[in-house]
Amino acid sequence: MDSIDDAILRELTADARLSYSDLGARVGLSPNAAANRVRRLVDDGTIRGFTIVTASSPPARPGTGLEVFVEVRLADGTTNESFTAALRGFPQVLDAVHVTGSYDYLLHAVVADPAALDLFVRRLKREAGAGQTFTRLALRA
Repeated sequence: MDSIDDAILRELTADARLSYSDLGARVGLSPNAAANRVRRLVDDGTIRGFTIVTASSPPARPGTGLEVFVEVRLADGTTNESFTAALRGFPQVLDAVHVTGSYDYLLHAVVADPAALDLFVRRLKREAGAGQTFTRLALRA
């Protein structure tokens, strides 16, 4: 996976109905190249399916995947405002609390599986300005 694949996943996560033309324009590829990338992501198992969310669909919630708590120390230069704004692009996050102590934020999130957790934490660091993280898995509610 490279940065273009990451961008494709972000765009399709936000709107899985994007045409290949629109997707390509957003990530800097031709429509055919975007379609080829999506097919490869499906074939290698990175994309496991496409779904819809209705107005009455609940957000991700405890009990539907791995429930995690992620302590986040912001990277140098990251502001509280930019971090919390970036979190809006993370549907996995159920709650984010600015806390005292050795970390800046405590995130409560739900991810599908360990691979999704890995991608989530890497995205937090790359896109939201998270520096150091410490993750705890909820064993039971």
